[in-house]
Amino acid sequence: MADESRFDLAYNAAHAFALAALRNKGYRSENRYMVFQLLEQTAGLPAPRWRVLSKCHDARNLAEYEGHTEVDAKLLKELLAVTAELSIAVLALGAP
Repeated sequence: MADESRFDLAYNAAHAFALAALRNKGYRSENRYMVFQLLEQTAGLPAPRWRVLSKCHDARNLAEYEGHTEVDAKLLKELLAVTAELSIAVLALGAP
């Protein structure tokens, strides 16, 4: 699978998990960036980890709005790791 596809799929999964964590706490947001900023409060994800998702958000915007589709291999690796970590944290939250 191409790195661009892996990045897109992992980013969208991370966003879905972050949104689930936010909703689990009884909140909603239309802002993609905000759900990542609140991960420390909603899922216990420390700032250095959610900041990776913030960088990915910026990279996603470059691809989406400016056509810049080159994927940084290191960032992709970090994204995959944080997404896996986030999935575990969100599943551990249980029902609201």
